[in-house]
Amino acid sequence: MPTRAYELMIIVDQDADDAANRAVIERVKEMVAADGGTAPKVDNWGRRRFAYPIDHKQEGVYTVLEIVTEAPNLDEIDRFLRLADDVVRHKLIRLPDKEAARRGLLTAAG
Repeated sequence: MPTRAYELMIIVDQDADDAANRAVIERVKEMVAADGGTAPKVDNWGRRRFAYPIDHKQEGVYTVLEIVTEAPNLDEIDRFLRLADDVVRHKLIRLPDKEAARRGLLTAAG
C-alpha cells in the first residue's frame, strides 16, 4: 500500500483534565506507530469556543495531528475516538499528495 498523509482533528471535552487530553493523543500516536506510521506533528490549539453548543457545552480543547501511514489502522483509530468518553468530535481527512509534499510529510516518510 502507498504511504499517505492525513490530518486528524480531535476535540476533547472542556471538563476533561489535561491528563485525559494527553492520554487520548498518546493513545492515537501509539495506534499509528503500531502499524508503522508516524505522527510527525501534533499541534495543540487549546481551548476554543464552539460555533454552536454540543452536548450542552460551549467549549472544547482542540488538537490537530498530522499522520503519515499506509492506513491499515485508521478504522481502529476512528472506532477508539468514537467510543472515548472525553472526545466530543473528531475528523480525519486525507491530505492531497501535493499538500502533503508541501508540508514535507511524504518525503519524511519515504
